[in-house]
Parts: sequence; structure tokens; C-alpha cells
Amino acid sequence: MHILKSLVIAFSIYSKIPVPQFEWKEEDMKYMLCFFPWIGAVIGVCIYLWNYLCGIYDIGKICYTLIGTAIPLIITGGFHVDGFMDTMDALHSYQPKEKKLEILKDSHIGAFAVIMLAAYGLIYIGAFSEITDIRLLKIVGAGFFLSRCLSGIGVVSFPAAKNDGMLCRFAQSSVKNTVKWMLYLQSAACICFMLFTSVYAGTAVAAAAILTFVYYYYRTRKEFGGITGDTAGWFVLVCEGGIIVVSAVINTFAKLVF
Repeated sequence: MHILKSLVIAFSIYSKIPVPQFEWKEEDMKYMLCFFPWIGAVIGVCIYLWNYLCGIYDIGKICYTLIGTAIPLIITGGFHVDGFMDTMDALHSYQPKEKKLEILKDSHIGAFAVIMLAAYGLIYIGAFSEITDIRLLKIVGAGFFLSRCLSGIGVVSFPAAKNDGMLCRFAQSSVKNTVKWMLYLQSAACICFMLFTSVYAGTAVAAAAILTFVYYYYRTRKEFGGITGDTAGWFVLVCEGGIIVVSAVINTFAKLVF
């Protein structure tokens, strides 16, 4: 029962998908992070189905691209975007660690948050529009799963910048070793799927995600002294953006890699 409740809690927190509501207890959250990646799986499947419908009904490229890039926002409710914007404000403040942590907690939106989100959106939309090969689209769909696997691994493995907040609560509630190995296994299965779809493209996309994960660790240690819930959201968006851009580049040279 605790496993099922952990699944429901994961979808309740990280998505807008309707799920049964009940009182959360500490023991019900032990394995919640194990199911975090499955929101990414839903996103990937929805994007693939959207591509399929567009092919059947001959929907135009602009409509396909804009709705395709909106699907993650629709499913998650922009949950990770808030963390991305707060983190961008903090990183571009060039203040000491303590001040940056205060900026992360500030509910107000700064200029750099808006500028960087706009830049991210333009790059993301442009890159997504260039992904036309269905095999690459499958790999991108798997990337939404992988980014959340890596984010979950970070929650239970990386040092926290502070001893309070939602991320700290989730980390403390988790059975860390079990969650960590479950996320490792899911990450490995996801990468195997990518490689099965295309060895070269899968390798490049998986490498991009892992390199982003390494960058996430060192940048947060340097700038904040550890991770927070906001930086976790920032990582998800940066990782997915990197996956989309690398896939778009590969699509340009598709004849060389497929």
C-alpha cells in the first residue's frame, strides 16, 4: 500500500494529472522519488502521440511545434519552471552564497529570470521544430524520463544547501539507498532504450544528460553549497533543453548517425 501511495504522491506533487487525494504520512513518502521519472514517461508518450495525430490529420508545423513544446508545461503545471527562474535570478546576482540562498526563497521575479526563461523558450522551441525523425523523437521522449531519474538521484545523493524546505523533507523521508538504486536501474533501462533506438544518437543524448548532471553538481556546490528544490527544478529544465538541442543537431546530420 505504501508503494501505491508513493506513486500517487509523486503524481500529485510533480504533475497536474488528477489522482486520488488522501492525508500524506511520512511512511507513504519513502519511495515517492522512485516514481518521479514516470511523469517524464507520460510527457514522452504524449509528445509521441501528438506527433502521430499531426501526421494523420496533416496539422501544420507551427501548431505541432508550439503545442508539442507546451505539453511538458501542461502536464507538470510548470512546476520546474519556478525553480529555473529563481535559480537564474540567484546565479546572475553574483552575490555571496548566503545572499543567493535568500534570492532563491524570494517569491518575486527578477529581470534575469524573465530574460533567461525567454531565451530558454526560444532555443527550446527552435530546436524542437527541427526534430523530425521519429527515432529521435522517441529518444527525446525517453529524455524526459532520464532527466527526472537524474534529478531524483541528486536529491538523495548530493549535499543540501539548507536543512529545511521541500527537497530536504523529501530526502529525509526517502529510504535513500533503495531509492537511489531504483533510480539507477531506471536510468540504465532508459539509456538502453535510447541505445536500442539508435546507438549513435542514444549515446550522444545520454552523454548530454549525464554531462549536465555533472555540471549541476559542481555548479550548485560552488554557487550555493549544495542543492535546493529550486536548483532541482533548474536542472530538469536545463537537462531537457540540452537533450532537445543535441537531438536537433543530430537530426541535421541524420544520415550520418542512423
